[in-house]
Amino acid sequence: RGIPREPGTRWTEPGCQSCTCQGGKVLCDAVPCSVPCSHPLPAPAGGCCPTCTGCLHEGVARAEGDVFSPSDGNCTVCVCLAGNVSCLSPECPPGSCPGPSPADCCSCTPAKCNFRGRTYAHGARFSLDGDDCTTCVCQGGEVECSFTPCPMLDCPQHQRHLGPGQCCSTCRDPPAPAGCFLDDNGVEFPVGQIWSPGDPCELCICQADGSVSCQRTDCVETCPYPIRIPGQCCPDCSAGCTYMGRIFSNNETFPSALDPCLSCICLVR
Repeated sequence: RGIPREPGTRWTEPGCQSCTCQGGKVLCDAVPCSVPCSHPLPAPAGGCCPTCTGCLHEGVARAEGDVFSPSDGNCTVCVCLAGNVSCLSPECPPGSCPGPSPADCCSCTPAKCNFRGRTYAHGARFSLDGDDCTTCVCQGGEVECSFTPCPMLDCPQHQRHLGPGQCCSTCRDPPAPAGCFLDDNGVEFPVGQIWSPGDPCELCICQADGSVSCQRTDCVETCPYPIRIPGQCCPDCSAGCTYMGRIFSNNETFPSALDPCLSCICLVR
């Protein structure tokens, strides 16, 4: 390659080739690498041999002293030391779980519960004898009991009622209305009361459920000159006639307001 080499000289060519000059000839071979660790990192840029200053585990580079768990380790813990990966698995006690809840890393059989002469499996829920308001659960050999939660009530305290055999209070039905209360004037009418709210042609009645039902009166009797009585809905056609603002009785005659030569008479028909 245009460079003189002394006999016995050794150098490294690109591609990690180790070459030497012997008897005027160049002899090349792959650079020998001695890797004294189990999980070396790939050779750094410009280097030929893997390095043990870290670890390559499951395709992931780990730094020196890094503690990690493998993907399928089941709580196994590994550590990277000088290119070597050492892993430790937890030691699980035989038989039942050591605590009230199953261990996360050990497969175990939760202990059963002996409570008041009965045996319950892990996770079983039951009620105390004669007390349906208390719920108990077996957790790893221990029994925990608590009161049954009650729903929130939206009625005042004096309307709440706890019936026999019930665990939670319920709301009583509100008392039936004794009448109809009118917000506009503050008057309360008894059930069945009939009144007019101000219009003589409208009548209202207080119903049993406390509601007010109103209905208008339709006048069917008509006449040309009816008499309108204050406070009465329909005009009165039997009492006489109304003419030019004056009231005349039946069969009463009176002069016409348009022609003094004409005489008028009130006839109720």
